[in-house]
Amino acid sequence: MSEHVEDLSTDVSQMGRRAARGAFVTLWGQGSRILLQVGGVVVLARLLSPADYGLVAMVTAVTGVGELFRDFGLSAAAVQARSLSLAQRTNLLWLNTAIGLLLTCVVAALAVPIAAIYHEPRLRAIVPVLALTFLLNGMATQYRADLTRRMRFARLAVVDVSGSCVALVVAIALALAGAGYWALVAQQITTSVVLLVGAALAAGWFPGLPHRGVPMRGLLSFGWNLLATQLVGYAGNNVDSLTIGVRFGPTALGTYNRAYQLLLSTLSQLRAPTTVVALPILSRLRDDPPRFAEFVRRGQLALAYSLVAGLALVATAATPLTAILLGDQWTQAVPLLRLLAVAGMFHTVAYVGYWVYLAYGLTGTLLRYQLVATCITIVCVVGGSHWGVTGVAAGFALAPALSWPLSLWWLSRHAAVRLDDLLAGAGRTLGAFAVCGAAAWWAADALGVSSAWAQLGLETGMFVGLLGLGCVLVPWLRRDVRDVAMVVRIARSRV
Repeated sequence: MSEHVEDLSTDVSQMGRRAARGAFVTLWGQGSRILLQVGGVVVLARLLSPADYGLVAMVTAVTGVGELFRDFGLSAAAVQARSLSLAQRTNLLWLNTAIGLLLTCVVAALAVPIAAIYHEPRLRAIVPVLALTFLLNGMATQYRADLTRRMRFARLAVVDVSGSCVALVVAIALALAGAGYWALVAQQITTSVVLLVGAALAAGWFPGLPHRGVPMRGLLSFGWNLLATQLVGYAGNNVDSLTIGVRFGPTALGTYNRAYQLLLSTLSQLRAPTTVVALPILSRLRDDPPRFAEFVRRGQLALAYSLVAGLALVATAATPLTAILLGDQWTQAVPLLRLLAVAGMFHTVAYVGYWVYLAYGLTGTLLRYQLVATCITIVCVVGGSHWGVTGVAAGFALAPALSWPLSLWWLSRHAAVRLDDLLAGAGRTLGAFAVCGAAAWWAADALGVSSAWAQLGLETGMFVGLLGLGCVLVPWLRRDVRDVAMVVRIARSRV
């Protein structure tokens, strides 16, 4: 095997074109996946019960931590490395595969204890099957990292959309056949299989034997610190599901899980590709602090005027959205959907910090911040559980509201970002969307609209109309929107 080394240096004049093309291709891919996911939620919510979803959510709340060990932070390590030899890439692939195999065996062996935690014997059969995803995803990790590093976003998007599409068809077919929760299990296994095969074919290379004497320490150190950070973050992000599952049972967890999947899982799929695009670009700009800071500032505005605005609209129209998308048996999800939308808004305005930590390789610093943020989340969620499932969701929303200013301050002490710009940008957008959302909700409530579709149309129209009026009358809002529009125009002209 030849010793080929991939270097991150590239011609600056080509960077904007590749970033723009990558952003639009990635947006297309994720948009397609979101449509499939939302469509799947709409269809499967009418074929399966909350308890079916609750059973699978019980497993993923516990075993999901294994996915972090399976990756070990090595995908991000490979993407951000200044140079990466073929031998290093091969060693990383075998390492991720070995970790995935080990986790499959360990988690399968823990099926009985996991079932005992929830007092749910059906988990004894579900856990070993879902454990196979560790091995499959482990084998695919470095193929996906390689496509990201080389900015092969179109290939990656095709693979992701294909996996989601095939898996959804399998799940619907099994649900129609009366398979119950096994339809959801099969959906996850099918996704992993299709993603592995597709990523390997798209990457166009296959590993040889592992190499000895290859410098791996820097990659492993980066990965270990990122893994520790992700483990801490995972504890904070899943303490809600674990608390509900243990205290309130599968039906309550199933209701909460549908709201979570409909909103925050969708949000994660929308945010994740922004890291895929931003990380290789920021890794090239880290030696140019002014351009780096400007990229981050505009990135936050772009997230705010797209994802945060959408979340604010979801919080406003939670009642008709639940009725339309999930049906009458899911009415208890309305307050949960509204509170989770608020949580997502605060998480998103701080999300650019994650890009910066990875681009600078500051995984140790990120870990220390994440420890603090997770402690805040656990306290808020466990405290909120005294008021039931809605209390858990309220605590989950309160935690990022308390920690997001801290996250940006922490970041400014270690990287080339402008704290005032980030705090002001987040504050402006959150305030504007809160005013528009509250006014739209009040108008629909005052008019007493009963039809879900009419209520959704009224609240959406009011929200968009007020935001548009603000763009005309409010100078800072007009500047922000003009700035984001300029970025979009430049990007589209370069695709």
